[in-house]
Amino acid sequence: MNRVDRLMGILTVLQAHKFVRAEKISEKFEISIRTVYRDIKALGEIGIPVSFENNKGYFIVQGYFLPPVSLTTHEANALILVAALANRFADRQSARAATEAIEKIRAVLRPPDRDKSEQFSGKVRVLNSRPALNRFLADVQKAITDQIILKIHYTDAKGRNSRREVEPIGIIYYTEQWHLIAWCWKRHDYRDFIMSRIGSLLLTGPFKKKNHITLDEHLQSWN
Repeated sequence: MNRVDRLMGILTVLQAHKFVRAEKISEKFEISIRTVYRDIKALGEIGIPVSFENNKGYFIVQGYFLPPVSLTTHEANALILVAALANRFADRQSARAATEAIEKIRAVLRPPDRDKSEQFSGKVRVLNSRPALNRFLADVQKAITDQIILKIHYTDAKGRNSRREVEPIGIIYYTEQWHLIAWCWKRHDYRDFIMSRIGSLLLTGPFKKKNHITLDEHLQSWN
C-alpha cells in the first residue's frame, strides 16, 4: 500500500470511529507507531482536523465530513449481500433502509462498477423456509444505539407472561430466530429474550445501569 492510499485508509478509520488509538492504526496498516504519528501529522497538514484526547486516542473534529471517494466492486458487492440478508431476516423498516443505503452507495460508484453492482444484485437471492421477521427490530436497534430502556411484555417458553424493563446490549441471530440480549431489572442480570415472544415494546428513558458488559463478553460467558 502506498502512502496516499494509507492516508485515505487512516482517514476512513477515523471517520468510522469516535476515537482511534495509535496502536490500532499501527496494527491495521502494519506500520510502526512512529509512522502513525507522521501520517496523522500529514493529515493535519492537508487541512483535515485530527485531534487527540488522552486515554482515548485520535478523532476527527466534529463538523468535518469527507464524502466517500470510491468503492471497489468487491466492496459494493459485499454490501449488496448484506442488503439481501436484511430483506430476508430484518423487519420492513430495516430492509427498506438497507435498500436505500445501497442506492446511495451506487450513486458514488464509477459507471462501470455501478453497472457490475446492478448486475450482481439481480443474481443474489436468500431463501429460507422459516424467515425470522420481527416488527420490533428497528425499535430495538434504536434502543441499542441510543441506550434507551425498553419496557416489554414477554411470554417465556412455559407460557408465563411478565412485564420487564430491560437495557439492551445487543441482538443475536441463532436457532433460526432473533434474540435480544439485555440487562433485566426484574432479574438483576443479563437475559436472552426471544424476540418473537415479545408481545409489546415501548422505548422509554435513558439507561440507568452504568458499565454494561459487551455482547462479546456475554457470548464468552456461554462457554
